[in-house]
Amino acid sequence: MPCTIFCVGHPLIDMQVRQAEDLITKYNLKANDAILAGAEHEPIYEELVRERQVVYVAGGAAQNTARGAAYVLTKPHSVAFAGCVGDDDLAEQLRAANQREGVIDAYQVKKGQKTGACAVLISDGHHRSLVTTLRVAKDLDEGHLWSPTVAPLITSSKVIYLEGYLFTHRPEVSIRLGKKVSEMGKILVVNLSAPYIPRLYSAQIQEIMPYCDIIISNEAEAEAWAVSNNHAEPTNMSLVAKAIALHPKANPTPPRIVIITHGAHSTTVVCADKPDRPKIYPVPSLKEEEIVDTNAAGDAFAGGFLGAYVLEKSLDECVGTGHRLAAMCIGQEGPQYKWPNTRSEGN
Repeated sequence: MPCTIFCVGHPLIDMQVRQAEDLITKYNLKANDAILAGAEHEPIYEELVRERQVVYVAGGAAQNTARGAAYVLTKPHSVAFAGCVGDDDLAEQLRAANQREGVIDAYQVKKGQKTGACAVLISDGHHRSLVTTLRVAKDLDEGHLWSPTVAPLITSSKVIYLEGYLFTHRPEVSIRLGKKVSEMGKILVVNLSAPYIPRLYSAQIQEIMPYCDIIISNEAEAEAWAVSNNHAEPTNMSLVAKAIALHPKANPTPPRIVIITHGAHSTTVVCADKPDRPKIYPVPSLKEEEIVDTNAAGDAFAGGFLGAYVLEKSLDECVGTGHRLAAMCIGQEGPQYKWPNTRSEGN
């Protein structure tokens, strides 16, 4: 199977710690949130290494999605991931994780720089606060994407997937990539990724939206988009999804699909060709003892959905695969895909 999905994002190593209530208070964080580290947060990474038992997991939103999609597709080298890393041990851990899970790493390596990291502070059992220091992850060069080794991965892919965090630095790179692949007839998928993205980078989201065929968000991100765009009912997910679906699109084919997840609550899907007929998908319930870690469940959903999508499964099957892969992720420590004796392939 040739490369069918090409993902771009900020490659990060997740540093996970449990019983982190004191750290959340100390650094003035929220139990369920995702932020970029400010100067006041920088000491947290050394503090974790020095004073806590840290679980290191390959991370970064689009990289998690790439690994999830590869799990669904089962064929090695059917998914590629591009991002910028340093020449350090953290990059080698990320590269090894991708190799184990059959993902092609298309890293740009900048010598003398540090690979990005994310402090994952888990509190009250399942809540998580993400504090990211991008380091060199923010410095992906546009030329790398069209280099002789990376460009063929883009041209062979059916789907191009961009995480919303890309709009925080060098957004023009993602916008130009989105426009170009749309003109090439690729399916462009954008995940809003965190509430602060549509809130603080609304102009950048608006600029790339005409090229988007699929937009994925959770309910908090969708509400932030709605507030930024003066939507009359920002908490009505069906109406917000409709508004996003009907946003002007450069290429009317295929009709845009908008997906809004809502944790353990139902997932809302609206297609632009049927904007007044939202589809509501209940999320299979999990027992308390089955919940280990909710970190990256949204990325797992996206990976499951996209894997089934390129296998040309129905929309119902794509959403179902996304739900199953998210449940798998929730049942393990961090964004991993190891469910003994079963796989989520949308069938």
